[in-house]
This record gives sequence, structure tokens and C-alpha cells, in this order.
Amino acid sequence: MIKSMKIKVALAQINTYLGDVSRNLEKHLCLIEDAKRQGADLILFPELSLTGYVLQDLASSVALSPRPEDPVFGRLLEASRAIDLVVGFVEEDSRRRFFIAAAYLSQGQVLHIHHKLYLPTYGLFDEGRFFAWGDSISAFDTRFGRIGMLICEDFWHASPPYLLWLDGADIFLFMSASPGRGLSAAPKLESARWVEQLVQAYANLFTAFVAHANRVGFEDGLNFWGGSAVFDPDGVLLAQAAYFEEGLTLAELDLNQLHRTRARLPLLRDERTALVQRELDRILRRASQANR
Repeated sequence: MIKSMKIKVALAQINTYLGDVSRNLEKHLCLIEDAKRQGADLILFPELSLTGYVLQDLASSVALSPRPEDPVFGRLLEASRAIDLVVGFVEEDSRRRFFIAAAYLSQGQVLHIHHKLYLPTYGLFDEGRFFAWGDSISAFDTRFGRIGMLICEDFWHASPPYLLWLDGADIFLFMSASPGRGLSAAPKLESARWVEQLVQAYANLFTAFVAHANRVGFEDGLNFWGGSAVFDPDGVLLAQAAYFEEGLTLAELDLNQLHRTRARLPLLRDERTALVQRELDRILRRASQANR
């Protein structure tokens, strides 16, 4: 249920300090104050914003616990009393497994934790060597309505955003640490083109708001391109950050647009979930029989 008809979202496009949680925390707190001054209701940080991306064996030493007694999260939870926050970090569970995680903080509470579902182990990426896979996905309720969060490779696969849509998400928050790769005749990196097309396509396909925060800067030979953006349920670009530059980019989401778009284009109303379940069951049965 939508609680407010308009919200202002801030995309915090930052360069992180690899393995230096304290310095990254101070950068977060400064940008949170800046976003508050500009009237933002929610600030979205990139993937692994508190730790840096190419952690490898550093993962265990920078892992955090999203609880008030944690010295890092204690300060972030206090900051969330005035503005909702989404931050990226490494979480360690009770079995000493490490996850690439995102936390949604609001009014001094942790509302939701998402563990990255898909860990790329191709090309430049080797996440599967150091992190555990997330094994669940759900949307969650906030004071602004129902939200779904995904981390980078998650939204390169069709099923996670589809499941969040079916679970009631009207606002999608995507976080990434997407390095630049692939050159073409166009004046844009291929990785930037692919990500921007995906994010806009999900806004169109699911008639939902999609906000994407990507990081910038250099790290272990990787150059992160930024270009953070927000799209409305018609796939219209509401705001976009510069490429390769740190900064705070704000966009106002008029949640009444959900009603206008879905009245004109009732894709959610007409979605045949029972058909999807039936055909998935058939496909899985066939695969199981083939493997016997």
C-alpha cells in the first residue's frame, strides 16, 4: 500500500576506499547529510559501498553485522531516523559464510537485507571464490510502499525482478559496481549501454519505478563508470548522473504514475502466474527425468 504520493530519491554515486570501512562510513554520513539538506526521503548507495569491490581475501576482515551494537551500523541506523538508507556491505552469518549484501534502513530499524543471488565468475569477475550465494528473494514494505532490491548481476537475470514484481514491488532499487568494458563506434562503453537498456526495460516491462546506483573510480585495474539513473513506470528517464564522476543525483518519484501507467497498460493485471508455475513445473520435471 502506498503511504505517500511523492518521494525524493538521492543516488549516491561514490568512489570507495578498498577495505577501509571507516573512511567509507564517513563519506556515507557526509552524503546522507547533503541529501537531507536537499530534501531527499531516501538515499541509495552502490554495491559494496562500505567496503569497496575487489575484496578477495579482505572479505572476512571487513564483514559487518547490521545491528545497533555494530559500530558502523549503529551510526547508520541513527542517521536513518531522518532519511531512509540503502547501503552495500559484506555480511557474515552465524556459520561464518560471507555474502555481498544490501541493507534497507529506516527510522532506526533494519527493514530488509538482500544477499546477492548471482555471483559472476566470468571475464573480469571471480566473486564465487570469496562469497556465498544468496538463496532467497522477497519484496518488503516501507513507508513509501513496497520495494524490491537487487545487486548487479541479479538484474542481469530475468527471474529476480520478475519475482519481486509478483511479490508486490512497485519501486525497484538496483545497486552495482559495474566496471567499464567493451568499446564500440558509439560514444559509450558497451557495459554502460547494456545496463542502461536493462534498467529501462524493467521499468517498462513491470510498469514500475527503477532506481539504479552505480559506483565510480578505479580499483585494482577496474574503472567503474557511474551513470546512475532513475526511470518511471513508462520507462521515461527522470534523472541520470554523469559518467566517471562522484556526485549526488536527485529525482522525484510521483507514485500516482503507477496508477496512470497501469490503467493504460495493465500488464500486471493480465500476468498469468498459474501458467508460469505450471510450465516451470513441467520444465523442471523434464530436466529431472533427463538427468536420471
